[in-house]
Amino acid sequence: MVPLEQAKRVVIKLGTGVLTSGIGDLDTARIEALCRQVKMLRDRGVDVILVSSGAVGLGMGKLSLERRPKDLATLQACASVGQTILINTWQQGFDPYELTVAQILLTREDLRSKHRHNAVFDTVERLLANGVVPIVNENDTVSAVEIKFGDNDTLSALVASVTNADQLFILSNIPGLIDMKGTGAVVPFIEKMTPEIEAMAQGTNQATSVGGMISKLSAAKIAHRAGCGVIIGSGQDSELFNKLLAGESVGTYFAPSAAPIKSHKRWIAIQDHTHGTLTIDAGAASAIQKSGRSLLSAGITTSEGDFEAGDVVKICTTDGTAIAHGLSTTNSSILLSIIGLSPEAIQEKLPDPHSHVIVHRDHLVLLD
Repeated sequence: MVPLEQAKRVVIKLGTGVLTSGIGDLDTARIEALCRQVKMLRDRGVDVILVSSGAVGLGMGKLSLERRPKDLATLQACASVGQTILINTWQQGFDPYELTVAQILLTREDLRSKHRHNAVFDTVERLLANGVVPIVNENDTVSAVEIKFGDNDTLSALVASVTNADQLFILSNIPGLIDMKGTGAVVPFIEKMTPEIEAMAQGTNQATSVGGMISKLSAAKIAHRAGCGVIIGSGQDSELFNKLLAGESVGTYFAPSAAPIKSHKRWIAIQDHTHGTLTIDAGAASAIQKSGRSLLSAGITTSEGDFEAGDVVKICTTDGTAIAHGLSTTNSSILLSIIGLSPEAIQEKLPDPHSHVIVHRDHLVLLD
């Protein structure tokens, strides 16, 4: 665990239930308290990135809607109306501390593209270097996929991974992961995600929210692999960060991986879309899982999909289990032409001595 007093960079995700007192009504007192805590962290030398929900809920209030709309156009309209209110309220909250906020709206496409992924990192780095508080939200106004499937818990974990954060705080109106089938108390510490832990998760029935504990545990898994500790806790606690700095156990803490994914591989690790699937034999699976080897053409039994060199491909065992993602060194047409050939035959067909390496270990990420 990286104690908060030793953290250099944190991401704080704030749910709609924390920021609002009802549909369309921002809880300005709570936002002011959160701004004060962010200022306190910054004064201690901690970089702070906020991931703020609330735009759709605020838009619902302005448009006099009592339930979260199900049709895409109305959701987009709510997000469009609410986002302006949200970012202006944050700026007003930070004005007493002479801090400037910056709005960053992202879609999954921004993180699927390596170029845009790197641009997000560079922008956040420059903002933090200039003393600005980045405030991130999903770009729900234009992204149909994010509105239908997205949630800011997942987004916050991706932001933590992209920006190399030490800790991620997922704050909502619940105090942590509650053992609903056991003690009924908050689980204070989780070293590793297990089926038993995941079974504790429940969704949400709130009118303005998506996700619930299920999405929070999913986010914790993403951050864990990036070497980022996660605390799921209550955003209603105005002394949360002071308590953590004092060494108190607050909320549920998820330990980071002891062997986190290296920075240059994180873009591969967070991809939710691959361009093709490579099925490999048992020998190849053992070589990449246990020995840290590259994937060679000799171990591939089948190739599916249309991909180019540099595209992300999924690597599966013969029973269909996905065990890794990686960057292909070749396109699908060439790969299909050499599957099943001997190394000598491949050498004759493709003179490049490295052509038998289909996914290099430096660009391969094992899946949990």
